Amino acid sequence: MAQLWDGASGLAWVVLRALLRFVFMFFNNCVAIPSYCLYLLALQPLRVWDSATFWYLEGVMFKWLLAMVSSWGWIAGYTVTEWGDDVRPISEEEAMVIVNHQSTGDVCTLMMCLQDKGTVVRKMMWLMDHVFKYTNFGLVSLIHGDFFIRQGKAHRDKQLVYLKEHLDRYYHSRDRKWIVLFPEGGFLRKRRETSQLFAKKNSLPHLTHVTLPRMGATHVILKTLGGQQENGSVGGNTGNNNQTGINKSKNLQWVIDVTIAYPKARPMDIQTWIFGYRPPTATHVHYRMYPIKEVPVEAEALTDWLYQRFVEKERLLEHFYNTGSFPPSPGQKEAASRLMTMDPVWLCAVQSFAFASGYMWFSALQYLYCCVF
Repeated sequence: MAQLWDGASGLAWVVLRALLRFVFMFFNNCVAIPSYCLYLLALQPLRVWDSATFWYLEGVMFKWLLAMVSSWGWIAGYTVTEWGDDVRPISEEEAMVIVNHQSTGDVCTLMMCLQDKGTVVRKMMWLMDHVFKYTNFGLVSLIHGDFFIRQGKAHRDKQLVYLKEHLDRYYHSRDRKWIVLFPEGGFLRKRRETSQLFAKKNSLPHLTHVTLPRMGATHVILKTLGGQQENGSVGGNTGNNNQTGINKSKNLQWVIDVTIAYPKARPMDIQTWIFGYRPPTATHVHYRMYPIKEVPVEAEALTDWLYQRFVEKERLLEHFYNTGSFPPSPGQKEAASRLMTMDPVWLCAVQSFAFASGYMWFSALQYLYCCVF
């Protein structure tokens, strides 16, 4: 009887905590997202007068919004442990980031682990499924200049054209530095069977923890942002970019291969991130950097190179699931991990600013309404 009572009490506490977290996040969204939109609406004259300053301020507020999302998981004890290369020294250089995709929690994990990487978060562009456009955060991503891609063969060619136009129009003019995409084109559980059948038919490696990537968006990004081609590879710093807007771009300098691993191969989804019903756990993120000159740009060679990266991801994840850690990087004898931490004082300040802004805008709009009506 005592055990039954303890179990019921524990369940009641989990439910109550989940409810309280949901209520807090609901109001957090209700004040933070409208405030972000209203601040940018009020700053439209600055956008015409000084575009660089406008997008700087937009980026700062965008980073704060992502920090709020990160704090939801951090408060529940969902932390990030990092492995492999240290990407912080290249945070001011342009990079394409390719990530394996297991669940909706992958985006939240990236929002958290990139918070301490300099200006990356405020200067990054995301490529995501078009469905995300219709979520509560979709309007923010739309304003920020992220690209929503529609999946499926019927839309593929047009989407790649739209992607190139989007990059030409927004990437350099808004001083973007990192562009993040999920080359698998969907969640692991949804694409694994199809990927394995395709691999078997074409004598390609059989993958279990990742799927074979799709090359289209990667190819467009490299050709559009990679600069001059040298011996079939993407060129480095050209130093000449006539895009109007911010400073001259150096073009892509790196490809950062990010591998996300969850303990016991149990992905963290957005529902867990919001309600916090799973016990505290660490998500593990492995980085490997490739200079852009090592990346081929021709379609066939790029396909082989990208396949090799995901075969490597398969080995990394296999090793992690068997040992609980990633293997040492090339040239290292032992693998070293780094615990990514967040500043609670800064998070509290960001949340306080969001609620204060929400109150200010509500009061201002209420006053205007009373004046008009």
